[in-house]
Amino acid sequence: MERWRVHLPPDLEPPFEVYVNGVLQRAGDDYEVADRLLLFERPLAQEGRLGFWRWFWGAWGIGTYRAHHTVDIRYERDGRTLVAHALRVEPPPRDGGVDDAGG
Repeated sequence: MERWRVHLPPDLEPPFEVYVNGVLQRAGDDYEVADRLLLFERPLAQEGRLGFWRWFWGAWGIGTYRAHHTVDIRYERDGRTLVAHALRVEPPPRDGGVDDAGG
């Protein structure tokens, strides 16, 4: 099964809330947690580095937009509310094999 992965911050302990583009996600429905990873079955796009042509057109005020999903986690530590913002999303392994998170 292809699953997109997000590593949990090292200081994060349950309970926590997961947001994709500001929308609260539900454990079990939208993602699973395994081996300190969030696993999503739906594709989560991450826009990479801005290439020359996209930079060039942007410099002239011509926008080029691509899908980009932002994953945030809200949690508490020592009585303070913290947010891990814009966590890096890893795509599924390209070899088509079973991922190493138990899938």
